[in-house]
Amino acid sequence: MTRMTPIAAVAALVVAAALPVQAQSSKEIDELRNELRALRAELEALKKGGAAPAAKPGEPNWGDRIEQLEIKSKDAVVGGDIGGSFRLPGSETSLRVYGHAEAQMIVDLKGTAPGDNFTNLPEQPLDRRNAGFTKGKSKLTAETSRFGIESSTPSGYGTFNTKLEADFYAYVGSKDVLSNLAGDKTTVSDNNRNRLRLRHAYGEYAGFLVGQTWSTFMDLDNLPETVDFNGPIGAPFSRRMMVRYTYGDAKAGVKYTVALEDPEDGARVPNLVARYDRSFTWGAINVRALGHEKRVGSETRRGTGFGVGASYKLSPDDLLMGQWARVNGDFDMMYGSPGYTTDANGAILFDRNDGVVLGWAHSFGPKLRSNVVLGMNRSKGDPVFDNKRLTQLHVGAIYVPMKNIELGAEYIHATRKTFDNDTGTMSRFDFMGRYSF
Repeated sequence: MTRMTPIAAVAALVVAAALPVQAQSSKEIDELRNELRALRAELEALKKGGAAPAAKPGEPNWGDRIEQLEIKSKDAVVGGDIGGSFRLPGSETSLRVYGHAEAQMIVDLKGTAPGDNFTNLPEQPLDRRNAGFTKGKSKLTAETSRFGIESSTPSGYGTFNTKLEADFYAYVGSKDVLSNLAGDKTTVSDNNRNRLRLRHAYGEYAGFLVGQTWSTFMDLDNLPETVDFNGPIGAPFSRRMMVRYTYGDAKAGVKYTVALEDPEDGARVPNLVARYDRSFTWGAINVRALGHEKRVGSETRRGTGFGVGASYKLSPDDLLMGQWARVNGDFDMMYGSPGYTTDANGAILFDRNDGVVLGWAHSFGPKLRSNVVLGMNRSKGDPVFDNKRLTQLHVGAIYVPMKNIELGAEYIHATRKTFDNDTGTMSRFDFMGRYSF
């Protein structure tokens, strides 16, 4: 019998608790409270003028009526402080349960990269090296469906917020998993997915955030939307466990952030990230810096990363986005970078990697939006890292036929070029259907 994971258990309990409760409108709650106040005022007036009249047979007395109204008022579920939330009865905590059921259909026209159902350009088959590789495949999956829970509780120093989110995109990696059951060896392939995966889990209070979420070095604000789940090549893309502090001045449109983040590679010290954001009427800019350490055996080496991002509003319906980053030796902080390796003597070699992402988002109205996105990744490191340049173009649109339903279609064309001038080409269509709740 399959055991329920802790995340699934928490979500099930929250949803089960929320289902029997029917949220009441603010108007209904106001009417209930007004009735209670009027009843109390009537009772006080009767007390001043003399004894209250006796209740008729079968009719509850004054005390019972007030008690029933107080219980009803206390247990009523009302709208919370965050969008789409409800307030837990008898508390100041607002809770929101959200997520989406999503289906994707991917149709490859040329070679398909192994190890992932979605774009995986760094491993795209090459014309010479993988000449006999089977070209083209179709894949249908719902593994990108997700669910989450958000809460907000007011206090004297602001609100305490939490978030817990998961999807089903976890998988067994490229290394074979072997078992010796009855002497048989079982191999688990790269595409053995559909496992629960933790995306976000954190608490946030008075500018501090503790938990797992998007890396502070990632420029999520200027990452264009794509139908493809992995998105454009050449952008920092990572979720990390961290301790982060943010100071912001809303009037000035300024925000300063520093964070200590999990290095994920057995390093002695955590990653250090510093960031500056500034918003304007025409758009926004940010500047980011990263310090990290890599450790292999007794060898250690420190590396850096730098990034800038910006957006510009061409019109109410058009937004330009762009970001550039240079990362030395950290593949998880640069989508497309090999990160690091060791030479014959055990010394750590860093890939010096530049990534650029450019995007144009256009809205045709509330029911249709489109995106054109170009991602590029270039290595300036040793040829041992193999990939010299990666380029990926997305052209897509998302249609909203009715509330909470989105239908997306996208064409992706990409090329991989190695240091020995071998090339690989990806050409595919990606279709998506999503119901959000």
